[in-house]
Amino acid sequence: MANHQKDFLFVLIKSLSKSEKRQFKIFASRLETSSNTKFIELFNILDKSEVYDEKLILKNGLIKKVQLSNLKSYLYKQILVSIRLNIPSQNIRYQLREQIDFAAILYNKGLYKQSLKILDKTKQQAIENDEKYMAFEIVEFEKLIESQYITRSIQGRADELVIQAKELNYRNTISSKLSNLSLQLYGIMLKTGFVKSDEEYKYIDDYFNKHIAHLDQSKFEFREKYWFYNANLWRSFLVQDFLSCYKYAYKWVTLFYDNKNMIFLNPVFFLKGNHYLLESLFMLKYKSNFKKYLELLEETINDPRFPVNDNIASLSFLYLYNNKLNYHILEGTFDESEYLVPVILNKMKVHSEHLDEHHEMMFYYKIACIYFGNEKYQECIVYLEKIINNKNLTMREDLMCFARILCLIAHYELGRDYYLENQLKNTYKFLLKMNDLHEVQKEIIRFLKNLSNLYPSDIKKEFIKMRERFIELEKNTYEKRAFLYLDIISWLESKIENRKISDIIKEKAKLINR
Repeated sequence: MANHQKDFLFVLIKSLSKSEKRQFKIFASRLETSSNTKFIELFNILDKSEVYDEKLILKNGLIKKVQLSNLKSYLYKQILVSIRLNIPSQNIRYQLREQIDFAAILYNKGLYKQSLKILDKTKQQAIENDEKYMAFEIVEFEKLIESQYITRSIQGRADELVIQAKELNYRNTISSKLSNLSLQLYGIMLKTGFVKSDEEYKYIDDYFNKHIAHLDQSKFEFREKYWFYNANLWRSFLVQDFLSCYKYAYKWVTLFYDNKNMIFLNPVFFLKGNHYLLESLFMLKYKSNFKKYLELLEETINDPRFPVNDNIASLSFLYLYNNKLNYHILEGTFDESEYLVPVILNKMKVHSEHLDEHHEMMFYYKIACIYFGNEKYQECIVYLEKIINNKNLTMREDLMCFARILCLIAHYELGRDYYLENQLKNTYKFLLKMNDLHEVQKEIIRFLKNLSNLYPSDIKKEFIKMRERFIELEKNTYEKRAFLYLDIISWLESKIENRKISDIIKEKAKLINR
């Protein structure tokens, strides 16, 4: 039996809106005959089911087990056809694809001039909307018609099409090279993580410069610029140059705001650019600009012209609320942010089919940080344990690592010596398996391990000593990122001064005039 979370047909049906279900039933009624009522019956069964259950499908006897696989495939295709026929007319890509299909129909009927007329108009629309891959496809289609038949449509048409093909091919090649570079850098990030030494830094720098060495940036148009900024951003993240991250994320977002029609044509690229910009500002603790771009992002998402579909809705939620939590963590306003927790948890359920585990765990970590800042350590531990007990979180070992360390500190704050000892052993074993132990992580483990052996009168001295040690580590390029996951220095200061960590962070936020 298929897992209801993995059965594609079931997931597709559950993703349909009420209007899409109504449209499908109208569409299906046109197809309905005595021989195909079974696929409509299958749709109705799955629509009413809470989970995917083959026994329930086969129960009434109308559908036989040997038919089920083919019937599911047929239903899946018909649902997609129904959705395709009802796609909003403002989607330029679907408009262009539809016109190309119309031109193909006319070509097959031998109506070459009519086909060329549609293609020429569609090509101009594609170029105006920076859909150069589609424009190149159209030019190749035009070349086919012109070379196969004597149309006498335009004198010198052959030269014009050859020049257009060369120009579009050049731009598409540049975009493809830059998008390949961006994807390769992202792959390195997933495989090896951030650079940890000068040797690794040099390797990434040389690798990047080698791939962009022969590109003429002065000739870049919108799409080439977009991929160039994208690749530069990933290179900057890899080498932990957060100022450079900000520079290219800012260029990325500004590119969209300077070409506003592209925001609505490429909403996913726009959302991702804003997320990286806000993440860069968070890393730099540039709170005034963080607030400015967060508000601008929310305003744009709420614009009636901004496209709405399941994918965009999920990404909008992910980037908007992740950064709302980041803003409160940056400001130290933990008490003001607790209202976000039930809102986020509810939205996580709504978008559960579109969120991967890593992003869910990141939300749990941020929520745990909010509770930690409010000194609600038990609630903090509840969310950290959701991460620690997740056996699938292999791609975000850094998140798992800091979840364990924050959990250690929360247990220490609650005075749970027995739990603390077990947590220390388990965390240390986990970090050794990671084979990626940073000095910050080593120092935190060593520090917490020694606390139980100190006399009460010596604890404050140890806090002061460790604070100085961590201030030095924060200056290290390859260690400073750890402090973005866990503000250990502010926690130490709160223990030294016997004050709330939220008050310490608020004071620091006020001193940073950015």
